[in-house]
Amino acid sequence: MANRNRSRHAVRQSRALGVALTPKAERYMQRRPYRPGENGRGRVKDSDYSVRLKEKQRLRAQYGIREAQMRRVWDEARREEGLAGENLVELLEMRLDALVLRAGFARTIAQARQVVSHRHILVDGKIVNLPSFRVKPGQVVQVKPASQTSPEFQVAAQGAHRDVLPKVPDYLDVELEKLKFTLVRRPKRAEVSVEANVQLIVEHYSR
Repeated sequence: MANRNRSRHAVRQSRALGVALTPKAERYMQRRPYRPGENGRGRVKDSDYSVRLKEKQRLRAQYGIREAQMRRVWDEARREEGLAGENLVELLEMRLDALVLRAGFARTIAQARQVVSHRHILVDGKIVNLPSFRVKPGQVVQVKPASQTSPEFQVAAQGAHRDVLPKVPDYLDVELEKLKFTLVRRPKRAEVSVEANVQLIVEHYSR
């Protein structure tokens, strides 16, 4: 029942934000490409504030993080050289759970976060159970040997999640059959497969 409720919530949230957060939500949105609720089909004129807020929520939902986490990364992004909005996405993309998803070890960001928090993942040979852990270029991430024989990881190693995930990005060197990958370099915003207008997010946080 809990899984079913989470699935329904993900579908509803996806429709409200206009971005598919799970494969099931994507299928549902293809049939009902409008917002949930009685007035979902009608045209609603959003205020400038609500447009910017929604864009921030879209990005946050795609990484499955809380507002406090997003704010911390934003504060770091604007201190770095370069464009703050692009820095924000690049830093979020280096989260361990996000990279576990991109590598194909999980099917959704929620599954990726669970895989990490349940102590299935090694970084440079050591267990890391913090989904927010930031992977550094050159670090090697893999499913620990004791977990690799479990059905969920055997399925992943056979590439079963590739049908719902984007192409493996160039910043990852993935050996899927070994359930192992290396972060080759810092991701670039243009390569990151999230839907977000970063300029609107910058304007939201800068207001």
